[in-house]
Amino acid sequence: MRLVSICPSNTELIHYLGLSSSLVGVDDFSDWPKTIHHLPRLGPDLSINMDLLESLSPDLVLASLSVPGMEKNIEALIERNIPHIVLNPQSLDEIGTDLLTAGKAVNKEKHAQNVYQTYLDTLALFKHTVEKIPVTPSLYWEWWPKPVFTPGAINWLTEVSELAGGKNIFEGVELASVQTDWDDILQRQPDHICLAWVGVRIEKVQPDIVKKRPGWNRLDAVLQNRIHVLEESLYCRPSPRLLQGILQLGNILHSSAYRHIELPALFRT
Repeated sequence: MRLVSICPSNTELIHYLGLSSSLVGVDDFSDWPKTIHHLPRLGPDLSINMDLLESLSPDLVLASLSVPGMEKNIEALIERNIPHIVLNPQSLDEIGTDLLTAGKAVNKEKHAQNVYQTYLDTLALFKHTVEKIPVTPSLYWEWWPKPVFTPGAINWLTEVSELAGGKNIFEGVELASVQTDWDDILQRQPDHICLAWVGVRIEKVQPDIVKKRPGWNRLDAVLQNRIHVLEESLYCRPSPRLLQGILQLGNILHSSAYRHIELPALFRT
């Protein structure tokens, strides 16, 4: 099959299904695995060049609603009668289910089932590890600094926090994305600050600006230098790469409990 992915998480999903070699085009932000770097680029995920996409004669396009604004891409696929599936995972369970959905669509159902089971087994390992952790620190996740955006209850990062032995300070807000302000976060007194700015390369994230916010110099997270610059691609994309993110964060929060965990080879790269 000739496959096209128009968002990074779907490109990663295709890799886990063993079909990277079937991709004939991807969006500009797809950067993993390295084997896809030579492929034609179709534009930013919110502004896909549909003429170029159609010229690639795909048998199937993997679209997504995981980022607001993707709807127009899907409308264009429908208008042009281009075969496609639409994924929209909000939780770790739904990410696993998407493995099965995509596997069925690309005629890799048996392989998808095997990957799915390995994915579930790995989540179970993290859950078992968390049960032995006596103290659960609170985490503030920052997707964007100004205006402030952070994940709420309806987002995989709340689950990622739990499986790494932490607690999202906005887990009680029934939204996928919460817009708030610095005073609100200050009052919630997070134990750790996790910076994963969407669309910003890790070397461009500036943790020092956090220390300059009004009143934040009183936060334990700042006083104890518990400000973590995290790789956006391991936390902000709904794909099985989140397993790497969980393990990385678990080692930051509870090294003695997580340092002995080794991911299955499939999820280690």
